[in-house]
Amino acid sequence: MIVCIAEKPSVAKDIADILGAKTRHDGYLEGNGYQVTWTFGHLCSLKAPDEYTSDWKRWDLSTLPMIPPKFGIKLIDNDSYKKQFHTIERLMQAAEGIINCGDAGQEGELIQRWVMQKARATCPVKRLWISSLTEESIRDGFAHLQDQKAFQSLYEAGLSRSIGDWILGMNATRLYTLKYGQRGQVLSIGRVQTPTLALIVNRQHEIENFKPEAYWELKTIYREVTFNATKGKFSTKEEGQDFLEIVKLSPFQITNVQKKKGVEYAPRLFDLTSLQVECNKKFSYSADMTLQLIQSLYEKKVTTYPRVDTTFLTDDMYPKCTSILAGIRDYATLTAPLANKKLEKSKRVFDNSKVTDHHAIIPTGQQPYNLTDMERNVYDMVCRRFIGIFYPVCKVSTTTVLGEVDKIGFKATGKQILEPGWRDVFSKEQTKDEKENDEERTLPDFTVGESGPHKPDLLDKWTQPPKPYTEATLLRAMETAGRLVDNDELRDALKENGIGRPSTRAAIIETLFKRHYIRKERKNLMATPTGMELIDIINEDLLKSAELTGIWEKKLREIERKKYNASQFIEELKEMVCEIVKNVKSDH
Repeated sequence: MIVCIAEKPSVAKDIADILGAKTRHDGYLEGNGYQVTWTFGHLCSLKAPDEYTSDWKRWDLSTLPMIPPKFGIKLIDNDSYKKQFHTIERLMQAAEGIINCGDAGQEGELIQRWVMQKARATCPVKRLWISSLTEESIRDGFAHLQDQKAFQSLYEAGLSRSIGDWILGMNATRLYTLKYGQRGQVLSIGRVQTPTLALIVNRQHEIENFKPEAYWELKTIYREVTFNATKGKFSTKEEGQDFLEIVKLSPFQITNVQKKKGVEYAPRLFDLTSLQVECNKKFSYSADMTLQLIQSLYEKKVTTYPRVDTTFLTDDMYPKCTSILAGIRDYATLTAPLANKKLEKSKRVFDNSKVTDHHAIIPTGQQPYNLTDMERNVYDMVCRRFIGIFYPVCKVSTTTVLGEVDKIGFKATGKQILEPGWRDVFSKEQTKDEKENDEERTLPDFTVGESGPHKPDLLDKWTQPPKPYTEATLLRAMETAGRLVDNDELRDALKENGIGRPSTRAAIIETLFKRHYIRKERKNLMATPTGMELIDIINEDLLKSAELTGIWEKKLREIERKKYNASQFIEELKEMVCEIVKNVKSDH
């Protein structure tokens, strides 16, 4: 018998249907030479400290650092997990071959490998690697099974991440709790959790310590258009007033009109983070909620694998796009202009070098059934992004108008959409940001040399503090290790050093909520007094620096690509933890 092991019962059923394994048994399906079984996500975990030595059962500074000579795994203490594991163990030990059908990613690889190790499986293992759960994709995956050895570096990266989190989390949590915890309070510290909390706390400190400063801006209204003085801000009211008095005396004259035609490209396809960002902005869904919704859409076979960190498609997806567009029948009015035409193959969309395990999130082309309203919202965003990339570019005209009053310069800018192109795919409602953006307005026609009366004014303004993080802006900050970046290309470059993985960021934010380190005020994320206190207590930059954590993340990605050694990563973390323990113990 060939044993197939999936990560969830629902996925196992889809696979069993296609393989012809129709007979249901307790914990598996059988037929046609296959037994298809499943895990419930993680059935195993790394052992707890006291399972290595009884000395580590008691929380005591003298036992730190805790570094096991060899890490071991254990079954998670849950009756239904144990029952399912014993079924898997029995099947695997009698199997002539195993097919690992776990989620095609780092975490999925780790989950299944641990179960196989614990079950002491010795037969050959193949790997099913698919990006969607459609029948076509599963059949194609089984026709191209790969040897498990090809995914060894993926497993090593997942294992290194897990061991690294154990070494740092177990030691730092006990260390800080024993040294600084009060009234039995546990100070939980994690490799990604703590720098994420530090981002929120640091932002809060910036807001609290912000001292607003007054400044003045000179503007004038000519032909119902507001022009800003090119001199910029005035730091004293007197200086601004002097300029105001001058411009009151003379008419306004247009000195230059520049129209520049340009194009705007369609928004990129979604990776998990950008989907979570958009859903938070548009629907106020939490990162965790969006992950659950897109995971459900994947399991309902209507979107592709969600835990991805690329916005690109591979070249081999290009021939499939026509049938995907034809399959999303609810969007027939939007896909009609693309029918019977050769779709554009842009390097902004199709680029093999930008895809490692999986491509961007797109619809599969299967008709959706029984979607909840929230799932429908997410599905709609994914479909519109996919349709939009094949539409023409949006053609715009940017106008810059310069004027002057008595040699004092003024400027106004505006933008006119000449051909909407891909904008036709998206709903007409402008976002608040667009409405507030002066460049989105269309200017009337001005002629160089024209002049006339105007209404100048000096406006009192105050510098504004930085805004608190929302889940959308925090996800972006985690992706770029705390750097403020709007440019897509630059963000791609920084993703290598982002903190956490796209699939784990939502869980990290949820952990901070559960531990009462952060709370929500409307959409804003605020650190609680406990969260503020924890970050203020930690003197070790290594534990709370997003940048340093980003460097570790880069090393984990390099392990996956066979460019960095897993044992070296673990050794570096061990050394770092030993150093932290020494420093904190000697702190008075």
